[in-house]
Amino acid sequence: MIVCIAEKPSVGRDIAHVLGADRQHDGYMEGNGYQVTWTFGHLCELKEPHEYNDLWKRWTLSALPMIPPRFGIKLKADKGVERQFQTIKRLMSEAEMIINCGDAGQEGELIQRWVIQMTGARCPVKRLWISSLTEEAIREGFQHLKDQSEYQSLYEAGLSRAIGDWTLGMNATRLYTLKYRPQGSGNSGVLSIGRVQTPTLALIVRRQQEIENFRPTPYWVLSTVYRDVLFTAVMEEGDRGFKTQEEGQAALDAIGQKPFTVTDVQKKKGTEAPPRLFDLTGLQVECNKKFGYSADLTLQLIQGLYEKKVTTYPRVDTTYLSEDIYPKCPQILNGLPAYFHLMERIKGKPLQKSKKVFDNKKVTDHHAIIPTGVPAKGLSEMENNVYDMICRRFIGAFYPDCKFETTTVLGQVADIAFKATGKHITDPAWHVIWKGDKEEDATEEKSLPTFVKGESGEHTPTLTEKQTTPPKPYTEATLLRAMETAGRFVEDETLRESLKENGIGRPSTRAAIIETLFRRHYIGKQKKSLYATPTGVELIRLIQNDLLKSAELTGMWEKKLRRIERREYEATAFVAELKQMVGEVVQTVLADNSRHHIPAQ
Repeated sequence: MIVCIAEKPSVGRDIAHVLGADRQHDGYMEGNGYQVTWTFGHLCELKEPHEYNDLWKRWTLSALPMIPPRFGIKLKADKGVERQFQTIKRLMSEAEMIINCGDAGQEGELIQRWVIQMTGARCPVKRLWISSLTEEAIREGFQHLKDQSEYQSLYEAGLSRAIGDWTLGMNATRLYTLKYRPQGSGNSGVLSIGRVQTPTLALIVRRQQEIENFRPTPYWVLSTVYRDVLFTAVMEEGDRGFKTQEEGQAALDAIGQKPFTVTDVQKKKGTEAPPRLFDLTGLQVECNKKFGYSADLTLQLIQGLYEKKVTTYPRVDTTYLSEDIYPKCPQILNGLPAYFHLMERIKGKPLQKSKKVFDNKKVTDHHAIIPTGVPAKGLSEMENNVYDMICRRFIGAFYPDCKFETTTVLGQVADIAFKATGKHITDPAWHVIWKGDKEEDATEEKSLPTFVKGESGEHTPTLTEKQTTPPKPYTEATLLRAMETAGRFVEDETLRESLKENGIGRPSTRAAIIETLFRRHYIGKQKKSLYATPTGVELIRLIQNDLLKSAELTGMWEKKLRRIERREYEATAFVAELKQMVGEVVQTVLADNSRHHIPAQ
């Protein structure tokens, strides 16, 4: 008998249906030579400190650092988990082959490997690797099963991540709690430290401090209206306007009675490519901006769409498709009848195959999130909102670039130069897909009337006082982008793509990290804006070790985990370096004689 193990009961039943395993048993399906069972996500976890050493049961500074000579796993303490595991163990003990059907990613690999290890199974293990749960994808996946050894590096990366999080989290949490919390604080006194959680909190605290310490600087902008068009005085690079009112007033007085003369008219053609397909972070960002959905809610919604077979695997960090998807795209588009009215421009023509969409070099385990072409039925309003965004992005990927013409008009009054710019869209192309969208409307063209070099006439100058503004608080959308780029502010999509290697956390875990910060009362939310609580601020102030709170340095550790996946770096080296770092952190904190305490909330 061949035993297949999926990550969820619903996925297991989908696989069983395709395989013809239609007889229902307690905890598995059977038929046609297959037994299909499932986990409930993580059935196993790393052991608790006291399960390695009795002395680690009590929280004491003298016991730190706690570094087991060898890490071990255990079943989660849950009756339902234990019951399902016994079913899995019985099936695998009699299996001639096991097929790992877990989610096709680092976490999914770790979840299933741990369960298989716990059963003690010795038979061959194959891997099902699919990007959607459609019948076609499942059948195709079973026709191309891989040997489990091909995913060994993925497992090692996941295991290294788990060991790293345990080693740093367990030690640093006990260390900072014992050192800086008053005795008798109880559970509310625990200071939780995490490998990704803490640098994420540090991003929010740093931004908040920048805002609080910001002192506005006044400046004065000189402008004039000529032929109903606002022209602004050209300043030296880096200057927003005049630094003093006296300078601005002198310039205003100098041009008051003199004519405005057009000195140059420049026209330049340009193009704008369609927005990239969604990775998980991009989808979470857009859903937060447009609908106010939290990162965690968006992850739940897209996971639901994946399990309903209408979208592909969601926990991805690429915005590209592999080239073998291209021949399937017409069929996918034909499965979206509700969007046929948006396909008029591309109907009846070969689909555009842009390198900005199809690039094998930019796709590793999974491609970008796209619709599967399976009819979407019974979606909730929120699910439909997410699905609609994914479908429109996919359709837009095959549209030509938007074409526009920018006009720059330069003018002169006395010795002062002025400038106005305008934009005229000559071919909206993919913009029609989002016509009527509020954000899209905000990007509409601002055309200028026709100006001729040398023309001259009256104008109405003004001097306006303005002030520099502080940086904006993080929202979940901007925080996700900051985590993705290790705190660097990047708008350009191509550059942002190249920085993902150094991002902190995984696309699939960033939502959970943000939720953990809320749950620990380290951050709060006002409307969409995130803020750090006094406890969160004080915790970051106390942490002196940059490796604990620097997004950039933590991003370097994330890069090493990705290199482990690609067999470019040894997992043993990662764990050894982490253990050394934890030892240094312990020594540094123990040497602190400040006697500072963070009061319990």
